[in-house]
Amino acid sequence: MKTIIFDVDDTLYDQSLSFHHTFRKIIASYYSYDELDQIYRRSREYSEILFDKSEAGEISIYEWQTGRIIKACQDFNIVITEAQAASFHQQYKREQAKIQLFPEMEQLLTYLKDSGKQMAILTNGDTEHQTMKIKQLGLEQWIPADHIFISGSYGVAKPKLEIFQVVEQALGCHPDDTVYIGDSFEKDIEGAKHVGWKAIWMNHRKRTVSNTVYEADQEIHHASELLAHFQVAR
Repeated sequence: MKTIIFDVDDTLYDQSLSFHHTFRKIIASYYSYDELDQIYRRSREYSEILFDKSEAGEISIYEWQTGRIIKACQDFNIVITEAQAASFHQQYKREQAKIQLFPEMEQLLTYLKDSGKQMAILTNGDTEHQTMKIKQLGLEQWIPADHIFISGSYGVAKPKLEIFQVVEQALGCHPDDTVYIGDSFEKDIEGAKHVGWKAIWMNHRKRTVSNTVYEADQEIHHASELLAHFQVAR
């Protein structure tokens, strides 16, 4: 592959850690890691659903930001107020200012850059917030600013075909020589396959999918596997 494009959240770093720390500070500290991980996964599911609604103008950004944790907590019979949900979002943003790359991802990015590969970022979300995370992860030491694409800057988000086409046209890459790496099957894998790219599913949460006509070209369960995949494929 000549062009490798990455998602950010829960692909390059472990997003659950920020969630766990926030939950313990804002809601309750006595839940186990496994219990928090279940709540986190449910929150991610609601986040994707509500994000799509906010992009379509059906709900406000605030309703997306607070609704994802409110709905997740409701599913586990956890009482949470709107004020707590708003505080949760603000604390979550502060925790995300501390995020770090998976160690193997840092090795992979260095390896790919040294190998002369064209790299880019394609991520959904608010431009300011995603830019903060990209800077915190130090991604611009491997990926130039004009190779970073945030859906909030374009008014269209994954998995819609148009955002992938924006990236393809800007980079001048060919579908057969382009691979996208992401954790969301619906947003990342289906979106990339729809435009004709190769797709690697960073499925370290070991999710399952159904009712889809697409398949990932490769399914990875740990960042170390992804590093090994590219080292072997050279």
